[in-house]
Amino acid sequence: MTKRALISTYNKDKLVEFAQELVEKYNYEIVATGSTFDLLKENHIKAFEISTITGKRQLINGKVKTLYPDIFAGILADISNEQEKADIEKENIKLFDMVVVNFYPFEEAVNKNAEEAELINTIDIGGPSVLRAAAKNNKRVLAVSSPEQYKEVLADLKEHNGESSLQLRREFALKVFEKTIDFDTKILHEISNRYEEDSENYFSLNIKKTKDLRYGENPHQQASIFHNAGTINYEVLNGKELSYNNILDCSACTGILSEFFDVCACTIIKHNTPCGAALGKDIEEAWAKALDCDPLSAFGGIVGFTQVVNESLAKQLAAMFLEVIIAPDYTPKALEILKQKKNLRVIKLNTALEEYKNYLNQEIRITPFGILVQTSDKGELNKDTFKVVTKTKPTAEMIEDMIFAWKIAKHAKSNAIVISKDFKAIGIGQGQTSRVDAFEIALNKACDGSKDAVAASDGFFPAIDNIHVAVQGRIAAIIQPGGSIKDEEVIKTADKYNIAMVTTGIRHFRH
Repeated sequence: MTKRALISTYNKDKLVEFAQELVEKYNYEIVATGSTFDLLKENHIKAFEISTITGKRQLINGKVKTLYPDIFAGILADISNEQEKADIEKENIKLFDMVVVNFYPFEEAVNKNAEEAELINTIDIGGPSVLRAAAKNNKRVLAVSSPEQYKEVLADLKEHNGESSLQLRREFALKVFEKTIDFDTKILHEISNRYEEDSENYFSLNIKKTKDLRYGENPHQQASIFHNAGTINYEVLNGKELSYNNILDCSACTGILSEFFDVCACTIIKHNTPCGAALGKDIEEAWAKALDCDPLSAFGGIVGFTQVVNESLAKQLAAMFLEVIIAPDYTPKALEILKQKKNLRVIKLNTALEEYKNYLNQEIRITPFGILVQTSDKGELNKDTFKVVTKTKPTAEMIEDMIFAWKIAKHAKSNAIVISKDFKAIGIGQGQTSRVDAFEIALNKACDGSKDAVAASDGFFPAIDNIHVAVQGRIAAIIQPGGSIKDEEVIKTADKYNIAMVTTGIRHFRH
């Protein structure tokens, strides 16, 4: 029995060779549309123009080529069903065994900010429709949606004596549904933006499971990782497979590194929160300063760098127990040293840290009360809201340290206090229900180092008790959002003890 393929492609890469093999090796009869038919004819590949089935030429500038009952009946027919088989025979419908279609370039039109008329013309109607029909009837029909699939199709036909396998038909059907979801989502978002509708009313995820993880946060929890087009590019160069907790920690680590992408910085993460962070004249100094913040918590932590890890630093890292190391790159000798620890996960970031924030767009939490969606916290210090509010003025050096501490506090768990001196976090208090408690924990970590240091708070001071704690630690300057009803009293108390204070107008809660 003759096999039949419907071919209608915008992207004609590799199509001629593919169609030729279908005809010459597997005796396929090809039905093609418009420019696809013309291309096959030019290359002396036997094909029938689709009008031989529909009885109609393509209409309205080619917008209607495949949208005919005889075409869809030939794709959707279930010949194991007696009624459907009888309908097909009565109407003399030609069955299709394969549908080869790819979509108009809507995303390209979006990326080049095409005029509305051009954009609308790239909204494909027939392509997704016939592909979905083929994918729906994957029990019999193979839906081919990309030139990259041609080689796999031919290999499958060869292995199964010219018949497509059920396994391939099911696999390709899923890819069709993925593509149509992605295509429609892009259309919805772009058109709603163009028409000035509230595009935030629409939210969808186009993600695909990459793999199952060993378990979640705890061994009794199941977990998987999914990727989408907005996933950063990285490589695991050494060590065990990344766990659920590792991936969370890596995200927290890289988020902080992205704040300091253009300098030598190091951060240490434990339980998805920073326990060390510093800048240095070189990457080794940054590591030494970051480790000194809380060497006890650093044990078994995640360490990240903004610069290349060299041999000398690799020796220091290998000397202690760490779960993961993240960096833009490693020297060959450094990598050789780190690979001697077979369980140490070594990650190379291929996505530039400068671009990392572009991948942080939305945060999602699923709760029994509903699904929460918010934009990522990309709040930056603004010169219009950054104000020195005390009579005591901070020095230029203090301001630089305050900005550093503020960026670390942004990534710490609320309530958060970060004490810093010389671009080094010397005490971090976080995750406390009381800001005073967080301040006291940070001071305990800093010990005597808090004298003349600066403190950053992720939220405003609701009372003067935080200033009294700062006085006990001999803090010289404080940076905080401001906005409390007791701001005036807090500022007055800071002046009483000659503590400089800056308010930012920006809160950085992280629950």
